[in-house]
Formats: sequence, structure tokens, C-alpha cells
Amino acid sequence: MKKWTKLGIPIAAVVILVAWYAFRPERLVVNRRVDEAMPTAQGEPSPRPLESGRFYSILHPTEGTATIYRAGDGTRVLRLTSFRTSNGPDVHVYMVAADDAKDAAIVQQAGFIDLGVLKGNIGDQNYTLGSDVDLGKYRAVSIWCKRFSVNFGAAALRPTESSAE
Repeated sequence: MKKWTKLGIPIAAVVILVAWYAFRPERLVVNRRVDEAMPTAQGEPSPRPLESGRFYSILHPTEGTATIYRAGDGTRVLRLTSFRTSNGPDVHVYMVAADDAKDAAIVQQAGFIDLGVLKGNIGDQNYTLGSDVDLGKYRAVSIWCKRFSVNFGAAALRPTESSAE
């Protein structure tokens, strides 16, 4: 029995360290705050909102607004404002090719464009949309945990009153 204990304790310690490194559980309780300003170029008109939607919770509490803006130079930006969700390992922002992203199956079946790693789980942030993103097709935003294939929260995008597209 003593031999098993002497061997088992170091093995258990290694397993715990590897599991900690792989899943990074501290990311679940540590908030990352971000406060990005809306990108604007001097001498250009203010960015115009095209699409907007409110986030709702799916797997984790998620709130805030997702708005797509067109800048004076024609670039489009997805802006998350008053945003808040849970933190976690490998959380990304997806544009989903569906009218809404109510669950993980819709996101995976409809297809998506990965806009990158979530910059922070609290605060205002911007993500540049490529010119190839068809807003007629990509109608929802998902906050997606890539490591576990789960949808933290989503926002269905709808045209804003000021959009003329």
C-alpha cells in the first residue's frame, strides 16, 4: 500500500497540473475588462449603424448590444456595447449564417465567420468585418467557446432605422 501511495501522489499531482493547464479554470472567475472607443477617421462622417441586436443568454449570462456600423471609408465594424458575459478559455466572436443563433446546433449547421478571440468579457469592443461578409446571410452574432463547442449567448441582428441599405 505504501508503494502505491508513493507512486500515486506524484502521478495525481502531474494529472492535476496538466488538467489545470488544459482547461484554465481561473479564466472562469477572472474578468477581462475592455473599453475600446468607436474607430473614426478625422474628417470623415460619423459611422452609420446598419444592423443591431440585443444579446441574450444561452449557456452563460450574456447581455449588451451588437451593432454593425459602416464607417465613412466603407469599412464595417461590429461593435459590442454595454457587453458582459462569462469568461472562459478560448471564447470567440462569430458571425452566424442564420437569422438567430439560439443553440450550438444552429451555429455549427448554418456556418459562421470567426471574428477572433473575445477581447474581454466586460466592456465595449470592436471587430472589423471583411468586405466579403454578406449581411443578408450573416444575421446573428454568437459568443462561442471554441474549446467546448458551446454558445454562451447570441444577438439576432436587424436593420436599424437609420440604415438605408
